[in-house]
Amino acid sequence: MAFSTSQTERNGIRLVGLHEENGANIWIANDFGGMLYGFEVRNPAGEMVDVLDKYPDVVTLQAKIDKTFMGCKLSPFACRIPGGKYFYDDVEFEFSKKGDDGAAIHGLLYDKPLTVVDFFADDEQAQVLLKYNYKEEEDGYPFSYRCEIKYSLQANGLLQLQTTIINLDDLEIPLVDGWHPYFRLTDSLDDLCLSFNSGAMIVFDERLVPNGEIVHYDEFQEMKRLGDTVFDNCFLLEESVSAPACVLRNDKTGLEVRIFPDESYPYLQIYTGGVERKSIAIENLSASPDAFNNGMGLLQIPPRRSQTFTVYYRAGFDL
Repeated sequence: MAFSTSQTERNGIRLVGLHEENGANIWIANDFGGMLYGFEVRNPAGEMVDVLDKYPDVVTLQAKIDKTFMGCKLSPFACRIPGGKYFYDDVEFEFSKKGDDGAAIHGLLYDKPLTVVDFFADDEQAQVLLKYNYKEEEDGYPFSYRCEIKYSLQANGLLQLQTTIINLDDLEIPLVDGWHPYFRLTDSLDDLCLSFNSGAMIVFDERLVPNGEIVHYDEFQEMKRLGDTVFDNCFLLEESVSAPACVLRNDKTGLEVRIFPDESYPYLQIYTGGVERKSIAIENLSASPDAFNNGMGLLQIPPRRSQTFTVYYRAGFDL
């Protein structure tokens, strides 16, 4: 089975493509933080179907990326930091880049252009390696590090997303990593079925950050119709060697997405969006929201050392 790579432009968005012959296509918007822009699979009629929600053009992307973050890489932090403030080594830092509620949200790289370092394709996979060198660009994060993202498309619609963070600073740096894809398998979330491997939910306060309490929650450990369920919550994943941590399925069409994070992503954030409810954000995270303040899962990477984070997505019909 042959794999290939490509580069193209759609509606003003430059894209890198990974392709499986007669199989899946992956599209990456490297100019916007290495965004996962498209994940197309072939339906039983031979037509290509995208399992991701995405921005239709570059104008919409630029207007909405800092509000919806569809497909974005989250680095060096994820979710909200209230007021954009945190203490590290007894020093208070404050981000200038904040959302409408005054919180810093979803990191600093989502709108940065990543460099394409390498393409590769053979009979087993297609790969692209991207990188960005962050150099003390924001007062709230006065450190230097390199973010490397490797996308690997393998047989039968299996996509590996591997992120490596290298500390280029002379000091230890705080770090959280994550992804923010929105999956769209139909025009209404109510019709989809969901399961995820967790029995514990982190309780949020009114600012949508942890209040220190963790409660039992196992409503979706078995596959269950979403219906009118509303999520804007973070869960602790239970370890599993082979089973997916999360499955999203359209029973009417057989279209399904399975998510397999390794131990580097022990947290799962789920967001069912606003009133339209057409897509669902399923976010693999290395730490909890506001980890720079509460320390839940926060990594501290020593100088010149690295940390790697890996998640697999499999998409297709009747998997």
